[in-house]
Amino acid sequence: MLRLSRDVQSFRHVLGTPRVPTTMLLMFFARVPMTAMGITLTLHVVSDLGRGYGAAGLVGTMTMAGSALGAPLLGRLIDRHGLRPVVAGCAVVSCAYWVSTPHLPYLALLVAAFPAGMLAVPAGSIARQILTALVPPERRRAAFSMDTISVETSFMIGPAAGIALATQLSSDLALTSIGMAFALVGIALYTMNPPIRATNEVQATTGVRPPIRSWLSARLIATLLIACGALFVLIGTELAALAALRDSGEVGWTGLVIAVMCAASLVGGVIHGAVRRSLSQLTLMILLAVLVLPVGLFEGSWWLLALALIPTNLACAPTLAATTESVSSLAPAAVRGEAMGMQDSATRLGIAIGNPVVGFVIDHSSPAMGFVASGLGGLALAACGVLLQRGAAAGKPAALASAVRE
Repeated sequence: MLRLSRDVQSFRHVLGTPRVPTTMLLMFFARVPMTAMGITLTLHVVSDLGRGYGAAGLVGTMTMAGSALGAPLLGRLIDRHGLRPVVAGCAVVSCAYWVSTPHLPYLALLVAAFPAGMLAVPAGSIARQILTALVPPERRRAAFSMDTISVETSFMIGPAAGIALATQLSSDLALTSIGMAFALVGIALYTMNPPIRATNEVQATTGVRPPIRSWLSARLIATLLIACGALFVLIGTELAALAALRDSGEVGWTGLVIAVMCAASLVGGVIHGAVRRSLSQLTLMILLAVLVLPVGLFEGSWWLLALALIPTNLACAPTLAATTESVSSLAPAAVRGEAMGMQDSATRLGIAIGNPVVGFVIDHSSPAMGFVASGLGGLALAACGVLLQRGAAAGKPAALASAVRE
């Protein structure tokens, strides 16, 4: 008990760091409208525009594709020009898009979704940059764990709030509220202007920007592939859980099952941030994937399914936190924004791949096989990262020996 009490002190040290509590609170509110976007837009396309779920999914895919492409570019702009101009531009575009969405016909909405996704406020990567700048390296595991806990909490609030506004009042109000929320977040970030680099890093970033080949190492690419695999597992697990509940006629319990998953992830994040030594990103990712494989055996009842999903979700937040910790340590300060943007792109790619792949497996077999596909797909992506990293490590001694012989 004393050991645990001492370990939990790391959270208190992080919250005691100047500007960290206000930053975490602001970034939490920045993520709430982001988590409400997908479900609110789907309800608008299906209910107000009279289109099907496939058409709604296509708009979401365009938004995600734009976001995946734009995240590294926005990060690079932040590296070069600072936080304020990027936040101002993104907030104006995001506000304009979401406020105008209720008044756009479907085709115009579909066309606008891609550039709107590219210029969405990159709340996730900005939050990670700020925490890296404010928190010393020895406290970053706890800081990034708290950040993932904030993400899980926003996912428990945002979609529910979006559904409530859209169904109880109107989807027009819900979409407009998202736009106004982005505007307020942009104003707050512009006014606070939190640092994106530590004080001792400012001098090191005033020179020539390091070329991408000098820092996009095999180890960093492996980290991004493992992150991609983690999101493949997570989105596949959610899809398989929904299919299992629908198959058993218990789809009404979906919200509670997802809440259990989020709560388990929260607990895992707390433990990961509190302990002095945690498992590596790869080990956590393997646990995340392996523990989801047998979940399909418990799909007969919603409460059994919820219990079976707890072990794998305990590894969810720790895996995401460990990913951020790896990226922050591998990327130089001068290009940290671009590297964090690449992390966002990797996670979005995992979602974009996982959704259709696991969906295809479920359509042609069963929800139980959807859980298996989620785990195996994540393991395959992680294995690609490990093989890439080991291949590069094996190539270095050979190159060194060749240089010595010459």
